[in-house]
Amino acid sequence: MADRGQKVETSAPRVRDAADARARRERRVTALLALVIALPIAGYLTWDLVSAGKVAFKRPWALLLVLALPLAYWTRLWLDRSRRATLGYSSTATIARLRRGLVARLVALPGVLRVIALGLMAVALAGPQTRDRGGRVEVEGIDIVLALDLSTSMEATDLAPNRLEAAKKVIDEFISRRSGDRIGLVVFAREAYTHCPLTLDYSVLRNMLSGIRLGLIDGSGTAIGNALGVSLARIRSSDAKSRVVILLTDGDNNSGNVTPQQAARYAAAMKVKVFTILVGPDGNAPQQPRGFFGRFRAPRRYPVNPKLLKEIAKKTGGKAYRATDREALRDKFGKILDELDKSTRKDVAAPFVDAYRPFVVLALLLLLLEVLLELTRLRRFP
Repeated sequence: MADRGQKVETSAPRVRDAADARARRERRVTALLALVIALPIAGYLTWDLVSAGKVAFKRPWALLLVLALPLAYWTRLWLDRSRRATLGYSSTATIARLRRGLVARLVALPGVLRVIALGLMAVALAGPQTRDRGGRVEVEGIDIVLALDLSTSMEATDLAPNRLEAAKKVIDEFISRRSGDRIGLVVFAREAYTHCPLTLDYSVLRNMLSGIRLGLIDGSGTAIGNALGVSLARIRSSDAKSRVVILLTDGDNNSGNVTPQQAARYAAAMKVKVFTILVGPDGNAPQQPRGFFGRFRAPRRYPVNPKLLKEIAKKTGGKAYRATDREALRDKFGKILDELDKSTRKDVAAPFVDAYRPFVVLALLLLLLEVLLELTRLRRFP
């Protein structure tokens, strides 16, 4: 009897090893099944998004949540194993020799379905967007480039809270009222840069506008000629009948390697109208407080050249305006728009449309399937 008992005791580790090996095979089969399920779904959705056009995400950071899903899956397996209930048997050798059926091998399938569903939810949370399946649309609109001065003089507070913020507010209101116009944004001071190319995606444009601040570029100069040159480069390939540059500045040209007169000649040759807006009243401009205690600085006079801006506008067929406060600035933008001719522009990329719904629907279906399996065919006891 002792020998027989000893034989049972020595065979027990072998039984456990066989069970562990079988569990590992189960996990591999389950992982393979997960790939078989996930890859066709991912392939179809990817093909669908790519065929619809350019893909964008409102909240791309949410895609990082997908990286945590493998960890969640293996954590679930570990918890299931550590919490596994046991039943007493007189001999486990017979159980070890039993062949497991398909249902036993798919016992981890509900967990896989849950992980895939969570991944789809993460993609939906990222806010995927695609171009409309219509592909190209025919719209009536104008191509407009806004050139915004970021020189240090734009911090003057005669337009509350300062000239730059007042200009940004009016430009944002102007963008929100537009439809069908492609709008781009150029910023300039000592040099000029494209901040946003021509686009119909006003939400992106407004977000980029809100991020503009003093100090974004070197503000120790005002390169009006360079600003016009960069704006013309942005609009050069446009086929719209009406192509316009709106130059908003509060100073005189004192920097850059392109003179305003040269840029105006280029614009006239390209038949691009340039409308200029000189921001701020005559005389000394109040300054923002500086220092730890917010000490006020003495008002400062900035050089302006309204004659130059009028010359640019006249040479290109545009008009020159002066805005001494926010309401006047808003009014000048309205007058500029009244001057513009609409034109039909073909072959323009369609706007973005939300594409998160298929991910949400599929995730809910997988979660429903998980619940049904756990309550029926793959129900486990105890």
